[in-house]
Amino acid sequence: MRKSGDRNWRIQGHRSCHRQRDGASWGKGGRELCFRSSWRGKDSCRDQGSGGQAVAVKADVSKSSDVQELFEQTIRTFGRLDILVNNAGVYRFEPIEAVTEEEFHRIYNTNVLGALLTMQEAIKRFGPDGGTIINIATAGISTTAPMSSVYTSSKSALVTLSHVLAKELGPRNIRVNVVAPGATETEGAHAIGVLEGPMVKQLVDGTPLGRLGQPEDIVGPVVFLASSDAHWVTGEVLFASGGSR
Repeated sequence: MRKSGDRNWRIQGHRSCHRQRDGASWGKGGRELCFRSSWRGKDSCRDQGSGGQAVAVKADVSKSSDVQELFEQTIRTFGRLDILVNNAGVYRFEPIEAVTEEEFHRIYNTNVLGALLTMQEAIKRFGPDGGTIINIATAGISTTAPMSSVYTSSKSALVTLSHVLAKELGPRNIRVNVVAPGATETEGAHAIGVLEGPMVKQLVDGTPLGRLGQPEDIVGPVVFLASSDAHWVTGEVLFASGGSR
């Protein structure tokens, strides 16, 4: 597969970007700006010997002023922007009766508004040849698991937004696609306890390939969609879920 060459990525995400364990695939021959909403992510954004360059920036994607500064930092550091990966996301699993107005806005402000704000800024800075946007959703948009009403609906909104923008931005040679991971072993998943106890068995049993996903399982699909091999692909949802649908 032809990778992304020397194009500049902007990858932003909550806690652990899916690329954390396979940074070489992202940075090979190119440069990156990696955003973390948790400053603990700073060290894991370092170059990992792939010949690329990574920079960590702390910000809140639900605030337009922070998002503008993130993209200004991208241009100051690398001179241009070619690829945006929207990996920021927050979640909570609870029955509908327990959902509060505060929690609803917390999830939607990051998962939907944050993605919209970053895409607005990205399209301003893509060059005359266009650009690529990859939004990270969840296989839950298909599995629709109980107690995930707010999180799953926020990611469904992100998918719909991506479909609309694929058509709206296509004439400007800007491709917009979605990767929908299944249950993946990340720092965030461990932090909220969804990978403990009987939940793990339930997730694995619901995955035809018989295991939890790993961050590197998500890297390949994202790199493909960003590469020239996918130049005729836009408005698509690529499930990276071990068959879980």
